[in-house]
Amino acid sequence: YGLYDYLRNSIQQLELPQRKAALIVPAFETLHYRLTFPKSKAELLSMLDMGSLYTFRYHVWPKGHAPTDYAKWRTATVPYRVAWQPDFEPYVVVRRDCPRYDQRFVGFGWNKVSHIMELDAQEYELLVLPNAFMIHMPHAPSFDISKFRLSAGYRSCLQTLREEFHQDLSRRYGAAALKYLTAERSL
Repeated sequence: YGLYDYLRNSIQQLELPQRKAALIVPAFETLHYRLTFPKSKAELLSMLDMGSLYTFRYHVWPKGHAPTDYAKWRTATVPYRVAWQPDFEPYVVVRRDCPRYDQRFVGFGWNKVSHIMELDAQEYELLVLPNAFMIHMPHAPSFDISKFRLSAGYRSCLQTLREEFHQDLSRRYGAAALKYLTAERSL
């Protein structure tokens, strides 16, 4: 409730049109098909503490959202900056002139990860909004995630695309892009 207005106000207060920043909207999830949506951060925290909500994908892919620093978010009252980490894939609000998603990553796998990497390479600030949140509702698995899980060929193609993406980053950003390749190899 009120996320649109909060985002508009945050964009103005943080002078987003004049700076390179990605506003992170922390993501949560429920395993219930019906949910009374929390009307405030306080209500969300209560639901989190009671176990009816969880941080997004904590049980299957914690690296995707862990850099959001949910422990800090619980008590934050002002936006705070987080650093890029491998496999970080938050939901963000960015200026229209930001880098576009890489179209090689359609379907399942690496669309948000590659986008955040590109934003980081272009020195975007990653700012977590203290009073924003979204809740992912359960749904049937997508056709593409099923292909990813069942097809070695799909996973192999995705790995090839990731390698191409790293090479492209290196060409565009030079030595600054080495951290992405180093992070990938250490996983």
